Amino acid sequence: MGLILTPMTIGGGQILFKISSGRMGEANLVGFMRLITDPVFILAVTIYALATFAWVFVLRSVPLSFAYSFMALTFVIVPILSALLLGEVLTIRNFVGAALIIGGLMVVTTGG
Repeated sequence: MGLILTPMTIGGGQILFKISSGRMGEANLVGFMRLITDPVFILAVTIYALATFAWVFVLRSVPLSFAYSFMALTFVIVPILSALLLGEVLTIRNFVGAALIIGGLMVVTTGG
């Protein structure tokens, strides 16, 4: 479960980081202070921290070389969430890339 949950959580965190990036204003000290006190940014960092703890628990029972393959799912999840939640437009390249990633994950996870 953690193999899928971690990339999903990371994807959600990326959406929150994108939202908070639009709320920080200028890239200066004031913008930095606004960013680190922004509840959306704090939530994103918290989600990343929780995902990291979950990942450590996954690695207790799964080889890293196998488990890390699942992190590629973030490259599938983030564009989908970006389209659904941020209104970003997906292209055929996104779909082809997602298919290749899922195909690669199937190669890694099937025995043989």
